[in-house]
Amino acid sequence: MNGWRVPGYTESRELGSGTSGRVVLAVHDATGVPVAVKYLADRLRRDPAFVRGFRDEARLLGGLGSSHVVGLYEYVEAPDGAAIVMELVDGIALRALLRQEGSTGPEAALSVLKGSLLGLAAAHRAGVVHRDYKPENVLVSADGSSKLADFGIATGHGSTAEVAGTPPYMAPEQWQGEPASPAADVYAATVTFYECLTGHKPYAAENIAELAFQHMSAPVPDDQAPEPVRPLLRSGLAKRPEERPSDAAEFIAKLEEIAAAAYGADWEERGQRRLAALAALLPLLFPSAGDESSSTTDLATTALRGGAGAGVVAAGARGRRLRTRRTGGAGGTGLAAHPEHTGPTGPARAERRGRPRRTGRTDR
Repeated sequence: MNGWRVPGYTESRELGSGTSGRVVLAVHDATGVPVAVKYLADRLRRDPAFVRGFRDEARLLGGLGSSHVVGLYEYVEAPDGAAIVMELVDGIALRALLRQEGSTGPEAALSVLKGSLLGLAAAHRAGVVHRDYKPENVLVSADGSSKLADFGIATGHGSTAEVAGTPPYMAPEQWQGEPASPAADVYAATVTFYECLTGHKPYAAENIAELAFQHMSAPVPDDQAPEPVRPLLRSGLAKRPEERPSDAAEFIAKLEEIAAAAYGADWEERGQRRLAALAALLPLLFPSAGDESSSTTDLATTALRGGAGAGVVAAGARGRRLRTRRTGGAGGTGLAAHPEHTGPTGPARAERRGRPRRTGRTDR
């Protein structure tokens, strides 16, 4: 790891790391606003394809503009490194909550699913398929709300076929290398929903071949879930993509109908209260806790990714471009991509309002 750091921010500790890089907690010097900085791993920044994918991930985040997706502040690229400066969600990964507490109960499961699906729906509207929806990439805030994170292997709807994703959450068509579609994200979201309901995944196997067979051929084991939500599981886990909700928005509509009928009009409020209560049992896992040894904010590792050229198709920013500014990095002059401003340390327009600007779009 080299010593390059994003200029204009003071870093305090690492929040998580993985094969693709690491995430650190930092503060924007000009405003004091805490942020999360995601650095591309040194070994990957030497590969132009990975750098291009990392850059496109930032462009995609900047183009979504949903409160249910982790927001982008800026993207910085220099000869010695590349980084995405993101909104800091003071919460925990759903994976950590499930690992510590087990199943969430039906209303909380429905609530966390809906919140993250709203973020997924924004991506689908932009023509983007996430391809890696899983508990590691769903963040639960202290108030029980949820957001979708990590678009590192996202791609355009109908893009070139390749095997990419995390095996326990991959739809049957992903195993077969078919082009990505929003219906595959619906499948992965439903696997995560099942895990929230039962405390375990719907399919378990001792090897990849057996797991692939189960996803493609085994019946949906919905008998372990509460009866009212079983139709939602069967719909979302259908083997054929055309038999599932076509995208996140359609899945949300089905979810809301089933949830209201089974649990009443205030199901979501109760579900968020339950999530908040579960998260409150794990205070040391929050970034704001300040204990470096206890953080479980993961930079999730994704298996079965395609080759070096597998990256993000920036469909979320179609028809737009990023304005750039020059920065002085440890290795010389670099480029920092800024949607709304130019300046040496960060979102300059937002400084006047007392915080860095979250970008909901790229430059017009």
